[in-house]
Amino acid sequence: MTRQIRKFPALSLLTAALLLGGAGASTSTVQTRSMPFPVADLFFELNDSDGDLGIHAEIDGGPWTTLEVDGPGDRNLLTIVSRSRLRTQGLTQLAFESAEPSFDELDPAKFFRRFPEGEYEIEGRLQRGGTLESTVNLSHILAAPPANVTVAGMPAAASCDVTPLPRITVSNAVLFDWDPVTESHPEIGKTGPVEISRYQFFVELRGRKLSVDLPPTQTEYEVPFTAADRGQRVKFEIIARTSTGNNTAVETCFQLQ
Repeated sequence: MTRQIRKFPALSLLTAALLLGGAGASTSTVQTRSMPFPVADLFFELNDSDGDLGIHAEIDGGPWTTLEVDGPGDRNLLTIVSRSRLRTQGLTQLAFESAEPSFDELDPAKFFRRFPEGEYEIEGRLQRGGTLESTVNLSHILAAPPANVTVAGMPAAASCDVTPLPRITVSNAVLFDWDPVTESHPEIGKTGPVEISRYQFFVELRGRKLSVDLPPTQTEYEVPFTAADRGQRVKFEIIARTSTGNNTAVETCFQLQ
């Protein structure tokens, strides 16, 4: 359908501009330039204990009304369009993780073919004009899983499904320890140099969850337990995060006595 454009004399346009300017028409300036997202992360997360793999994203900045994620070759992976009152309100944050079927259902090699290495473009259109644009480089190099994990000096179980689980005596401070991760995963993803940016440590007990970020030089952490925790099953997880953002996690359990 052809749109008809009405033309006005230049004098009329100038007069309208002066009138609008004199009235102090706008208190907000329409943005036309492009800026990067304050936070734009796209990464893989491997649960080495359970044998599953997924793609995750953390995006922050705005307010935006539409968002797109495009992979290599401009292949669109995600489009979000807000409508009605949500569009008026605007969006600022998005975090997602894909489904993570077991390796029996989805082989890691096939998973990586779905999400090839390379540059991924994240673009959001702002409410007042302009865009937020960031480029993320997705890598297939994953860290090796944290190895030689011990709890109070005892070797940790391979998973929470082991029976019987290791029994740890309650004390004021139970030490969790593991070897530094210095290499890429020996079986999953690509082989290559690995630099750990941080470790993440999680402990779950009776609905309570402890979460801490540790520097790459720290491979141990103490957690206090009390006599009231005796008989409880404790689940914990250690994640090695690479400088490219990929996560490799191990998780297991033990019994307090």
